[in-house]
Amino acid sequence: MANIMINNLQDKIDVTEELKALVIKAVNSTLSVEKVPEKVEVSIALVDDKYIQELNRQYRNVDAPTDVLSFAMRERAAGEDNIDFCEEELLGDVVISLERATMQAAEYGHSFEREVGFLVVHGVLHLLGYDHESDEEKKLMRQKEEEILKSIDLSRGIS
Repeated sequence: MANIMINNLQDKIDVTEELKALVIKAVNSTLSVEKVPEKVEVSIALVDDKYIQELNRQYRNVDAPTDVLSFAMRERAAGEDNIDFCEEELLGDVVISLERATMQAAEYGHSFEREVGFLVVHGVLHLLGYDHESDEEKKLMRQKEEEILKSIDLSRGIS
């Protein structure tokens, strides 16, 4: 299993042991599906909208809150299909706004847990080199997300 560091940097949404377990399960399932060595490290920061807005402004020049940001330690090179990760390598950081997750869960009509699971999977896929800039990339990423979410019983429609 991966070394997963969860940092709760907000005080607006209760972070239960069940939520932490879900985050760990979502990270490990994503890494397993992608055949990443088990001894890698991933950092997950759970934040509020104000915190993620500052990061979004600083790193993406977008002065608005967002749901998830990923900061990969390595990027996929042009034309490279996969990144070969070493054991005990830090993959990067995923930052999730729990405020945004709460709003989006209500907006999309599914559970908070499903939304957090989706954001974790989405963020970790970014760490592994997936993107959604083109229609083709977006389609592939969505397929991967749904495959992984289904494997942990969080597919669409679960509430």
